[in-house]
Amino acid sequence: MDAPTLQARRLILRPLALSDAPAIQRHFNNWNIIRNLASVVPWPYPGDGAETFVKLQLSKIAAGEDIYQWVLVLRSGDGEAIGSIDFRPRADGRKGNRGFWLAEPWWNRGLMTEAITAVNDFAFSTLGIESFHVCNVESNMASRRVKQKTGAEFVGYVELPHHNGQTRSEKWIVTRDGWLRHGFRARSSTE
Repeated sequence: MDAPTLQARRLILRPLALSDAPAIQRHFNNWNIIRNLASVVPWPYPGDGAETFVKLQLSKIAAGEDIYQWVLVLRSGDGEAIGSIDFRPRADGRKGNRGFWLAEPWWNRGLMTEAITAVNDFAFSTLGIESFHVCNVESNMASRRVKQKTGAEFVGYVELPHHNGQTRSEKWIVTRDGWLRHGFRARSSTE
């Protein structure tokens, strides 16, 4: 499943590549990011963690697994990955269909909201999906705000162990009707 390049106002979301591993390693190996993630992510993060992750994701994609995996790149930057979004349209696990992270120097600038808007538009406009679920550890207010700003509706709680010791996660649904009703469509484009 090849992820198309998506455009946002300040970002380009391009398919994950092995050449992204050094930037991912540098930015992702950060407790402030990993503490909000499910405990399936290794911590302490190993020295080859990003390379192992990228190779695994690329092998799953090559094998035909239904995964769209993007890295976030600043339009005004040097092409370096500063974050990542994965979308699994048919995933049925407790973690939901979409996950993301952004390097700490770029927090609180609205970049993830732009990126999620592009991915949601792709899911509803291009893939024709009717709805999907997303989750975040209950204490991750930034992730909650992104969901609220991009049309997600809270549906309840699920138990999922996180590195910060919490197990209670918020579960949200994002629907095509809600997306269109709130006028999100056409804020992003696919190349």
